[in-house]
Amino acid sequence: MNPVLGWTLAALALAAGWAGWGWQGLVLAATVIAFWLVLQFNRALRVLRGASGRPVGHVESAVMLNAKLQRGWALWQVIALTRSLGERTGDGEDRWRWTDPSGASVELTLRRGRVAEWRLQRPGG
Repeated sequence: MNPVLGWTLAALALAAGWAGWGWQGLVLAATVIAFWLVLQFNRALRVLRGASGRPVGHVESAVMLNAKLQRGWALWQVIALTRSLGERTGDGEDRWRWTDPSGASVELTLRRGRVAEWRLQRPGG
């Protein structure tokens, strides 16, 4: 979710709670916002826990990863798909690589935290 949209919705919930039920509505809105933040934190931890036991930059099939990737995905979505943290390859740019046992690899470039482009590289080619 876009952070500006999320904070706008949180502010609207607080305003609606105050306007509708006074301080009790404000407490309800704050509780709902806190619950939402805990859910987001839990999702991030679940993705990282799934990737913790795997080698860095490893994927079962680079070809399948290449087929499933979509432009605009956040890095956490790619990590959830690969169940592995990527190997950072770029100096100035935000580039990450995942390699499979055959030597094929997928290198993706992030812009503003989202997948902008990716490239499949096969061994010997």
